[in-house]
Amino acid sequence: MPTSKKSPRKKSPSRKARRVKSSGHPAGPRVAPNRVAKVTARDWIAGARLRTLPLAIAPVALGTGAATILGSVHDKLPLVALCLAVSLLLQIGVNYANDYSDGIRGTDAHRVGPARLTGSGAVRPKLVLTVALVFFGLAAAAGIAIVIITQIWWLLAVGAVAIVAAWFYTGGKRPYGYAGLGELFVFVFFGLVATLGTLWVLARDISLEGLLSAVAIGFISCAVLMVNNIRDIPQDRIAKKKTLAVRVGDRAARILYCVYMLIPFVVVGFLSVLFPLAILVFFALLIALPACLIVLTAKTPKELILALQLTSLTGLVYGLGLAAAIAF
Repeated sequence: MPTSKKSPRKKSPSRKARRVKSSGHPAGPRVAPNRVAKVTARDWIAGARLRTLPLAIAPVALGTGAATILGSVHDKLPLVALCLAVSLLLQIGVNYANDYSDGIRGTDAHRVGPARLTGSGAVRPKLVLTVALVFFGLAAAAGIAIVIITQIWWLLAVGAVAIVAAWFYTGGKRPYGYAGLGELFVFVFFGLVATLGTLWVLARDISLEGLLSAVAIGFISCAVLMVNNIRDIPQDRIAKKKTLAVRVGDRAARILYCVYMLIPFVVVGFLSVLFPLAILVFFALLIALPACLIVLTAKTPKELILALQLTSLTGLVYGLGLAAAIAF
């Protein structure tokens, strides 16, 4: 009687193999699907996220404008330039640090926006980290120069806290940007600290105009981050990145964005009583209101990217316009 031949038993795939099959990438940091073939200078410039830089310029302009009420700043232009350098260099450093941290975590593997340097696999993570640290170092050098010139030594502590906060936004084991605290970071450091820090360096005092301006530009900075995170809600949920937009949900996040954008114009209404030229800043609503409409109705990431650009432009126009109104 012929014996039946047993078919060889198939080995069950390993856990690692299952992960590769389900995600298309080995476990650990994943490469984004929008991989670029070769890194160029344009990719590095994109990594600096230039559309966020107006929000580094606006608070310094507002702090300078507020300082003119307390005394002349014409002889302090080198300090203004150093304050601007600190703000810009810190912003660029944050952007590269975020690129590095999100890339090695695999968060950017789910991106629908422009490819990132680390997440796309175009650049070695250590190189992106090095560039981020270089910009942090340059920001620190500019800050130390301010301290030496002004002899305000406690500013060293403020600068150190700012750099540490910038790193742990998406870096470290428990980044607070992944816990929904990103808006708090930008409000404090790119609103209050940048504006009032510039004002203090130039005038050694704090004024009501400076404080209100700091709050206003802080909310616009929050709006920039919020619209960016609204675009990434589906991908951030997959990556377990619990931004404020993820926590409150899509609809509430869109409404919150509009609140962030409109509060600064309430501030302008108050300051118009003290500075008549400030009423001209309401022209910035011609940019802000379309941005709000786009965010409320957008159905595609491309629309939200346009809203992000308009939000950043609103911050620049608002900051420069209000600073000029206060100064003149």
